[in-house]
Amino acid sequence: MKGLANGLYYLFEWITRFAYLNLMWICFSILGLILLGFIPSTVAMFEITRKWNRGEYDIRIFNTFWRYYKKDFLRANLIGYVFLLIGYILSIEFQILRANSSAVYFIASYGVVALFILYFITLLYFFPIFVHFNLKLYEYIKWPFIIGIIHPILTLFLSVVICIICYVIFQMSPILLFLFGGSGIAFIVMWGASKTFSKYEYVYEGEKT
Repeated sequence: MKGLANGLYYLFEWITRFAYLNLMWICFSILGLILLGFIPSTVAMFEITRKWNRGEYDIRIFNTFWRYYKKDFLRANLIGYVFLLIGYILSIEFQILRANSSAVYFIASYGVVALFILYFITLLYFFPIFVHFNLKLYEYIKWPFIIGIIHPILTLFLSVVICIICYVIFQMSPILLFLFGGSGIAFIVMWGASKTFSKYEYVYEGEKT
């Protein structure tokens, strides 16, 4: 019974951690009026999950979150909105090509779909790399793309897991998205991406502390 009680305590402790982190992510996104808060809030969330993946379980979540939210606010928004601009341009280009009845434009639209896939792969690894390494701004776009392409099995695995989590959440109860959606996905993506980092640390300028 004691072992079961300890197991349940451990389980509920982690449920509380993930729910609290997810709440912080939502609240600080709103604090930045969403447009300015979402990206640095996501960066701060990945910072927390990075520490959890490294065995740092007893950190003060609020203080740590707030510190990284402020620290990376401008740089995270700068790089993040480059990603958003690229995504916007690709979506507009796709709509233009599909709106044209010509077969040539229709075929060309699949080229944009291929670019969307590469865009998603780059975005998938962006946050883990941003919180783990000190890089030049343009390298936060280059290296997520390179690592995502070099590790296709991991990339496919993370993509499938994200899709399954989102599907299960929306099938069971969308409210779970507000409790665990962001933090759960961030933890898994950080866990997967961090498995590759030891192979590339000699290339980067240095690992963050």
